[in-house]
Amino acid sequence: MDAQAQLDGFITKYTPEVVADACAALAFLTARLPTALRLVYDNYNALVIGFASGEKASDAFLSIALYPRYVRLFFLRGVDLEDPDHLLEGNGAQVRSIKLMPVSRIEAPEVCALIDAAVANTWPLPESGEGTLIIKSISPSQRPRRPTA
Repeated sequence: MDAQAQLDGFITKYTPEVVADACAALAFLTARLPTALRLVYDNYNALVIGFASGEKASDAFLSIALYPRYVRLFFLRGVDLEDPDHLLEGNGAQVRSIKLMPVSRIEAPEVCALIDAAVANTWPLPESGEGTLIIKSISPSQRPRRPTA
């Protein structure tokens, strides 16, 4: 099975609403960052697709995480970003995020400015080519991918 088929299988475990939001967010980021590598981690808590300049987890600068009820956009060095509109959530040492409710929020000019700043704050992306999709890990045990009653 190729990487795209695996990713599609991971995504279909979620509700149709989360699937639609995830596909929209991924399409937007892939079009905006066509040469970025996409690193997939089907973790215990969430399905994460990182956008990276290289194949190591530390090369990732953005990620999309799918949860049972929503999708979140993570800025992996978010603490370093200027956020004049106070969109970024979180208080950890590095990572900040935005809940994509609605998913169209990813296209807002202020979110695009944060995406551009994250790209500028990482190693250069390849100048040409199509970013490779790499399945990095699959957790053997996972939380339910759909909301529980």
